[in-house]
Amino acid sequence: MIEIDGSFGEGGGQILRTALSLSACLGIPFRIKSIRKNRKKPGLMPQHLAGVRAMATICGARVEGANMGSIELSFRPEKAKAGLYRFDIGTAGATTLLLQTLLPPLIFAAGAPSTLMLTGGTHVPMSPPFNYMHDVFIPALKRLGITVEASIETYGFYPKGGGKVLVQISPDHPLNQSRNVDLTHPPKVAVIRGVSGVGNLPLSIAQRQKTAAERALASAGLAVSIETISVASFGPGTFIFLKPEEDGCLAGFSSIGERGKRAEKVGGEAANALIEYGATQACLDSHLGDQIALYLAMAPGTSAFTTSCITQHLLTNLQVIQHFLGISYTIEGKPGEPGKVTISGHNTPP
Repeated sequence: MIEIDGSFGEGGGQILRTALSLSACLGIPFRIKSIRKNRKKPGLMPQHLAGVRAMATICGARVEGANMGSIELSFRPEKAKAGLYRFDIGTAGATTLLLQTLLPPLIFAAGAPSTLMLTGGTHVPMSPPFNYMHDVFIPALKRLGITVEASIETYGFYPKGGGKVLVQISPDHPLNQSRNVDLTHPPKVAVIRGVSGVGNLPLSIAQRQKTAAERALASAGLAVSIETISVASFGPGTFIFLKPEEDGCLAGFSSIGERGKRAEKVGGEAANALIEYGATQACLDSHLGDQIALYLAMAPGTSAFTTSCITQHLLTNLQVIQHFLGISYTIEGKPGEPGKVTISGHNTPP
């Protein structure tokens, strides 16, 4: 059984999510202590419990410590099974983070495709919005030969949640074949495309977000095309998502509205994050690297990517992956700055 200290590095819920993914993929049990010890509210929250219970369902795991506020958990998986699964987080917890947790074992579940129907938050703070998953993360998986399709039925904002997402996963993948993925070339941005949306609020708010983003991007000499939309949602909320149309690189930038936060700030946040990314000349944004590291690590061969920021999230995730797979990796650059990551993948993937 692998022993994990949940307080090391970034010390957040991603340690648990990555451990669950790899445990279910490899059939290796683990025990984690000091879960989210460094957080204001340590231990398991509804978002994390939903991930534990959903994964236990998928791979028939025996679990101890799956309770609210628990700081220790043991997880003993059986073989993951493909199928149709419905999971409701029950709060505005991020469906996108739950999806990231559950995808790997279902990708490797042999013999049949899987379908996930997830209910919770789709556009909430501290997590990638659905647009990012659909337009950045899933295309990144496609480059690795992994076929995932996702659609959104209802948008879920904080605090009511209620968003509904449908995900279809193909079991056919080439990750057991040696491949050398190179994501190190600088981006060549042709135009910025995006969407500014509102749910149960006036469309004029989306227009104000759009105008603020357009002004910021125009000042940086970037061409932009942003659509405004009104979406079906359980509660009120707003968001903006921007994606550079690039030649081979992948990145996306978003901002979520909240009570007391002006629409102009929402639009400006996403635009300024995109401008800062472009100045680094990195291929991937600061979030995608740690999201695809697990997949690069499970494919034989050596892969590399440049990222606009070497985050503690990325460094911590690589350490968790190393615990399970015994991979080697190198990092060029300092934490908090742009850099390059090279990963020598696992020789015997599931």
